Amino acid sequence: MVYKIVLLINLFGALAVNLMIPGQVSVDVHAPKEIEAGKEATIEVDLNKSDVRSFARFQHKLPGGLEPEVVNNGNAEFRFENQTVKFIWLRLPQQEEISISYKVNVNKRLKGRFQLDGSFDYIDNNERKSVNAGSQTISIRPSASVDQEMLVDVSEFKPLAKSPAEKERLSRVQCIRQVPYQLEDDKAYKVNLLVNKGNKEKFAKIQESVPEGYQAVKEDAKGAIFTFKNQTAKFLWMNLPSEKMFVVSYKLIPESNPGGNPDIDGDFSYIENEATREIDIIERQVDLSNTQEDHLMSILNAEETPVITAEGGLMAEENELREENGSSSADLNRHNGKVKVEIAEEAKRLLEQNTRLTNKLEPQSGVYYRVQVAAGHRPINVERYFDQYNINKEVRTELHNGWRKYSVGSFPVYKEARDYRVHIWNTTEIDDAFVAAYNNGDRITVQEALMITNHKWYR
Repeated sequence: MVYKIVLLINLFGALAVNLMIPGQVSVDVHAPKEIEAGKEATIEVDLNKSDVRSFARFQHKLPGGLEPEVVNNGNAEFRFENQTVKFIWLRLPQQEEISISYKVNVNKRLKGRFQLDGSFDYIDNNERKSVNAGSQTISIRPSASVDQEMLVDVSEFKPLAKSPAEKERLSRVQCIRQVPYQLEDDKAYKVNLLVNKGNKEKFAKIQESVPEGYQAVKEDAKGAIFTFKNQTAKFLWMNLPSEKMFVVSYKLIPESNPGGNPDIDGDFSYIENEATREIDIIERQVDLSNTQEDHLMSILNAEETPVITAEGGLMAEENELREENGSSSADLNRHNGKVKVEIAEEAKRLLEQNTRLTNKLEPQSGVYYRVQVAAGHRPINVERYFDQYNINKEVRTELHNGWRKYSVGSFPVYKEARDYRVHIWNTTEIDDAFVAAYNNGDRITVQEALMITNHKWYR
């Protein structure tokens, strides 16, 4: 009897302890033990984030020769930088369990083994925390189609040196359109476009003239803003994707039954040395559904796509206008100037729109406090994003240490800011809000602000 009582006490004690311990953040990685060189493999990650709702990041370090492509981003931003795969959340979704996945394309020359290491990093109660994603050994089985002398261990991999002619070709900006093809069991046509950006990083645009009777619908924009208006489909980038080569796509939905492949005319424009450059998009019978680097490189190497600068294109256009319209030189100069600044004006409009959307925080004089409610790297529509939290003060954005930080209020006394932070905790799902201090618009620590103003600190 005594034994049973002791056992029951132990059981209830254990149960009480379990109830008091909150859910634990955990990471479960599913990766193959072996991958064949020249093929691709999928890596899946299951995250149990418990009740964490703040900024978070999952990352995996990959060796050279492995190129990732996102499959399921779990509402995160996907990046690949310095051989590191990153899934970044400005704010984690509400559900406790999140699944993400990506696939890796393995260079066909590889062999050997490597360690797949990673971590899940997040902010909890204003503290940075990290969960180790474990370490898994993955073997690369050599490709039977590659000469043994060409194989290289994954730990020593470096891409083969390209010939000067190949280097020159791949450094040129190119854009190739796969001949549009009709999708199975669908009247729609798929349009794939391969972009080789060379060393260009900033603003660029694809513009395609679509025939009457079709509507263009975005498929994969690779981070671009996609629009369709007046039978013109546009991909517009403020910053080009990190990949040297990438494929974007859209679908053409017929409004009737026009018959035959749609005839599309397009160009790719970009900024170089503060001037507009423009090249024609070349249409070819190629397969752009295969996005592996070697395949895309073989397409670029096979294509003759001379770069046409804005000046060169305008000279040809000028001759046409002279012959057809007999326009004066002044008219042509005005026309040329309009064409040259078109992209720059569009970039300016986007920048203005971006500033409006971020509700820029203007500096104030003296010491004051605000309550920070979120932070991230990429701009968001502030009003739309924070509407869901019913915050009764305007959310403003500032750039600080490489982050876009979102805060509310302006409080001359620390206690007022502290009280509003508690209000945010109690009335919204934002449980990681905190007080930030400023002096004449510059961020300082709360401790510095209290010392300057002789205000008291309150828990």
